[in-house]
Amino acid sequence: MHPSPSSSSALSRRSVLAGAAALAGTTATAAGVAASAQAAPTAGRDGDRHGGRPARTVVFRNVRPFGARTPVDLVVEGGRITDRPAPKDATVVDGRGRIALPSLVDAHIHPDKTTWGGSWVTRRPASGIADYVAQDVELFHSQRRSVAERAHGLMAHAVTRGTRAMRAHADVAPAYDLAGVEGVATARKRLRHALDVQIVAFPQHGVIRTPGTAELLEEAARTGAVDMIGGIDPIGFDQALDEQLDLVFGIADRHGVGVDIHLHDRGEKGLAALRGIIDRTRALSLNGKVTVSHVFCLPGLTGRELDSVAAELGDLGISLTTVAPSDSLVLPIARLREHGVHVGLGSDGVRDSWSPFGNADMLHRAHLLGWVTDVRLDEELTDCYRVAAHGGADVMALPHADFAPGAPADFVLVRAECLPQVVVDTPLRELVVHGGVVVARDGEPVGQE
Repeated sequence: MHPSPSSSSALSRRSVLAGAAALAGTTATAAGVAASAQAAPTAGRDGDRHGGRPARTVVFRNVRPFGARTPVDLVVEGGRITDRPAPKDATVVDGRGRIALPSLVDAHIHPDKTTWGGSWVTRRPASGIADYVAQDVELFHSQRRSVAERAHGLMAHAVTRGTRAMRAHADVAPAYDLAGVEGVATARKRLRHALDVQIVAFPQHGVIRTPGTAELLEEAARTGAVDMIGGIDPIGFDQALDEQLDLVFGIADRHGVGVDIHLHDRGEKGLAALRGIIDRTRALSLNGKVTVSHVFCLPGLTGRELDSVAAELGDLGISLTTVAPSDSLVLPIARLREHGVHVGLGSDGVRDSWSPFGNADMLHRAHLLGWVTDVRLDEELTDCYRVAAHGGADVMALPHADFAPGAPADFVLVRAECLPQVVVDTPLRELVVHGGVVVARDGEPVGQE
C-alpha cells in the first residue's frame, strides 16, 4: 500500500433446520454447510486467474482499506498485493475514495439445485425430509435449463456480490447420477478467472439408505471430479453411524480428498456422530481435511462441554461452518475460535425446491449473522465480516485477502463511512477485483467467462 496523491407452508426450510418436524425418527436436513479442504481449490489458482494473460501491474488509486481515513494506492503485481512502487506504465484504476474490503468466501452453497434466473417455482407443502428429496428430483427433471447453466447463473451472480471463493455442494444420487457434479464443474471452468471453487459430492438422499449412492461417491473421488466427499446425519437420517462414516472416510483416505459431513442431529445423536468423525479423523491422520456442517449439537452444550469438544476439533484441524439460521442454532464462533477451530459462513440453498429464499450474497449473510446474534457494537459487526471473509478462507485453506504484501488481490470497493456500516447497509459492490483483475462493476460481470 502506498499513500494516495488524491484524497478525494406446513413445513419450511427453517423449521427443518430447527428440527421442528422429525419424520420416522430422522432429523431433517436442508442442504447445508461446508467441509474442510485438504488442498487448494482445483480452479482459480494464480496461474489460471487471468485466463493465460501475462501478469501485469495494476494500481488501484485512492482507496481506503478497511475504511481507513487516509486513502492509499494498492499496487497489484501478478495478482497479489505488493509494497513495491508501481512502474510508470502500470494500469491505473481510480477507486474514488471508496472503502476496499476483502472479497468474501461462501463456505457452503448448493448451486446445482438452484432455479436462479429462471421461471418462478410454486412450492408444495412438505411433511418431512423424504418429501423434500422427492421434490428435488421433480424439480431437477422439470427444468429446461441444464445444471451447468443454472449453476453458472448463480455463481456468476455471487461474483458480482463480491464472492472470491465457494464450497459448492452437488447432489450425488442414483436419481441424478453425477449430473450435479458435472454441471457445477462446467460452471467452475467458465468462471475460473473470477472464482475459486471446491466441489463436494453430497449424498442428500443418504449414503446407506439409498443403494447405488456409495458407488457414485467412489466414482466421483476416483475420477478426480470432486475435492471432497460428503455425508449426512449418520444416525438421524441414514441410521447407520459406523457404516456411513467408515464408507465416507474410507473413500477420502483412498483417493486423497477431503470430507464434508452435514450434521443436523442434536443432543446425544449429534454428539455421537461428532465423536465418530473425530475418531476417524485422528485414526486416518486426516488432520486439516475434515469439516462438519451445521453442527446443531454444539450450541446447546455447557461451557465446559463445549470447551472439551472444541479442543479436540482444534487439535485435529476439523473445521465447522454455519449458515446462521437462528439465534439458537448458529455456532458459538468466538468460543470455538479460542480453541483454534476454523468457522466459515455459507449461503446454503438458494431458490431451490426447499425454499424460495436465498441470494448468494455473502455480505447479506454477514448482515444476517449480526442480526441473529443481536450484535450492536462496531467490533462485533466487523467480526461478522471477518467470519464471512477470513473464516471461509480458513475452511477452504485459502490465504487471507487482507491487503498485506503477498496477499491475493481479491477485494471489493464500496461507498460507506466505515466497515460496520457496510455490514448493516450492504451497499452495492461498485467494483469486484479477483487476482488484480476487475471481474464485476456496479453489480454486473466484466470480462471473460
